[in-house]
Parts: sequence; C-alpha cells; structure tokens
Amino acid sequence: MFHHGRWIAIGVLACAVAAGAGRSIVAQEKPAAPLNIIAFGAHPDDCDIRAGGVAAKWAAAGHRVRFVSVTNGDAGHQSQGGGALAARRRAEAREAGRRIGIDYIVLDNHDGQLMPDLHIREQIIRLIREWKADLVLGPRTNDYHPDHRYTGVLLQDAAFMVTVPNIAPDTPALRTNPVFMYFEDGFQKPSPFEPDIAVPIDDVIEKKLDMIDAHVSQMYEWLPWHAGRLDQVPADPKARRQWLAKNREFRVSKVVRDHLVKQLGPEAAAKVRYAEAFELTEYGRHADEAELKRLFPFF
Repeated sequence: MFHHGRWIAIGVLACAVAAGAGRSIVAQEKPAAPLNIIAFGAHPDDCDIRAGGVAAKWAAAGHRVRFVSVTNGDAGHQSQGGGALAARRRAEAREAGRRIGIDYIVLDNHDGQLMPDLHIREQIIRLIREWKADLVLGPRTNDYHPDHRYTGVLLQDAAFMVTVPNIAPDTPALRTNPVFMYFEDGFQKPSPFEPDIAVPIDDVIEKKLDMIDAHVSQMYEWLPWHAGRLDQVPADPKARRQWLAKNREFRVSKVVRDHLVKQLGPEAAAKVRYAEAFELTEYGRHADEAELKRLFPFF
C-alpha cells in the first residue's frame, strides 16, 4: 500500500523478482500498449548516468523512450567550447541513444547559463506533450550545479501546465497529467532523496556503460581533467572503455539498498549489484502501487 506517496509493501513483486533473478529483459514480449517515457537532464550525459539502465530495459521491452538535454553542453570542457563543443556533444548524445535504441535530443540553451524562464518552460511543456508522456523523469532542485537545480524547477513549473490548453497553445495539451519522478542524488539538505521504486540493472549495466562511453568529451576528457586524473585515461578506445567500467562508480546507496530489501526481500536484494532509483514528486499525476507497476514493468 501507499502512505504519503511511499511504496511500503509489494510482496507479489518481490516473489516475481526472486523467481526471475538474472533473466534478461530482452526476452520479454513486446507490450500491447507501449509506454511513453521522457527524461530531462541539464546536460548531455546527465540522463544516461541517472537512468541509462532503466531506459535500456524499457527500450528492449518495446517502450518509447526519449532523453532530453536542456542545455547544449557548450561550456563543459577544458579546451573546447562554444558551437564546436555543442555540436560535438549533440553528436555524442545521438550516438548514446543509438546504442540502446532510444531517442535523444539536445536543446540549444547555453551550458552554465540556464534560467527557469518562460521560454524554456514552454520548450519543456511542448516536448512532454509531443511525446504524450506517461512518465517524466528529471533532477531534484537541490544540487551543486545551477543547471541541474533549474532543470528541476522547470519540470516542476511545467508539471501542471502540460494540461492547460491556453499555455503553449501551438501544441495540444495533454488530457491526463503524466507521473513525474526524480532521479536519485546524494544531497541531504533541505531533504534527502527517498526512493519510491528501485530497479535492478545488473542485466543491462554494460548497455548503460555503452551509453556513457559515447560521451567521449566528458568521460575521457573534461571530467578526468577536472578531477586531476586526465593522465590516467588510456588512449586506446577499448582500454579506455575498460578504464571507465573500473573507475565509474555505480554503488547502490544505503537508502536504495534499504528500499530494495523492502521491495524485493533480503535474499533477492542481496543479489543486486547495480540499481537505479526514483522518487515520486508532488507534481503531476499521483501514482499508486498499481500505477508504478505499470510504469516499471520489469519484475
């Protein structure tokens, strides 16, 4: 049952996961009514890091998935920038999407300069409407990076407006509000992340790494340089991919591990090495247990 939006008990789900541990999502039949899922990140690669595994599972099961970067990433590099970097990051995002079979678009708003203004809010409203979204994913509004915070604000501001016909009237309004959920993060103030669902992604962790590997400018250049580790990155693409798998941490946090135990039971949860978790927002459609099972049909 649900209490204040929290998933308290799903015994049937736990039994199903325990019985099917290790089973690949690829083997599932195509759904009769595909879901429409859209995820928003501030930068190309944000969605991949937070939801690349579950996106691969949805896509393999025949659902429609779109990732959106709200900025073009034109500031995220130590030696490149502007239009050339934006074009490079857009191409990387397209390649990441191609690798798992999802749609990936990059909006042309400047990296590091994002503001939650009406123009960008309407961009997001239109995208959610055009995708006829059942589920919208994005960041919370407490984060170290202003672009991340403001992407969260933009999604909150769009959540009701997607159903209002007189807002952005050039794109037909949705008659049913989607469910909106937050990506996991580790920030504790003003409130910590509280998962409503955690999805084991052990069976698709290589697909998630394939996506992240496509963002060469970030994973092998900008982020290692920013961390003082650029000299550790191999030049050979194969060795570089192995380095990424070894050095990119996908630890299951304690709060998500605790939720997996509640969700799956101790025995099944103990077998999970990798997971992605999401928290229901107080915006959009309120999802109950049955709705979450419909939106996350992996168990």
